[in-house]
Amino acid sequence: MSVLGNKDCVLTCFYPTLKERQRKERDSYPINVGLRIHRSLSWLNRAEQCENDNDAEFIFLWIAFNAAYADEFSSREFTATGTFRQFISKLDDLDKGGQLNDLVWSEFSSGIRVLLDNRFVFQGFWDFHSQKISEAEWRDRFSKAKKSANWALANRDTPALLVIIFSRLYTLRNQLIHGGATWNSQVNRDQVRDCANFLRKLVPLVIEIMMDNTAVLWGDPSYPVVE
Repeated sequence: MSVLGNKDCVLTCFYPTLKERQRKERDSYPINVGLRIHRSLSWLNRAEQCENDNDAEFIFLWIAFNAAYADEFSSREFTATGTFRQFISKLDDLDKGGQLNDLVWSEFSSGIRVLLDNRFVFQGFWDFHSQKISEAEWRDRFSKAKKSANWALANRDTPALLVIIFSRLYTLRNQLIHGGATWNSQVNRDQVRDCANFLRKLVPLVIEIMMDNTAVLWGDPSYPVVE
């Protein structure tokens, strides 16, 4: 049964269940995917210890996701890269139980729509306030982004929608990691809470899909273990 099968499961249940499975199976994992899973689980464990601290939880969950993804990127809009899109599509193709679809279209469908309407996690909004683009330009970009999101929603295109969602998550990630927000600030509580809630369910699912498909070529980790 999936680790995400129990929707009433408390926050801390995901790591222990996945870690127990990983201990039993890890000797059979190829080195590269085994390292990704091991690192991702370690950060998931840390995230699940962040009781009542959505800022820290989001940051640790982001690291856990990136440990699984483990591809270097330098652009702010990393979701525009083909590598990231391929990773998301691969997860969706390998998700034989349809758990990604359930997460996106059932459990978080209303929350995703709220997130996509939130200008505070849209990079163009901040580019305008940094005087990099005009107000008309950021509004045009936001309108086009919403059209793309609406297309993905209308066509139930899970990979396309996840790529759009991650572009919003990455904006929030930049705000927190680069000191563009105050810890536990009331100004950005809604988006931090909503994004942490989403990653809290997505990250264990990503790890689980990878554990189900360790024979798949996931690529080399960005920072291998060097003796």
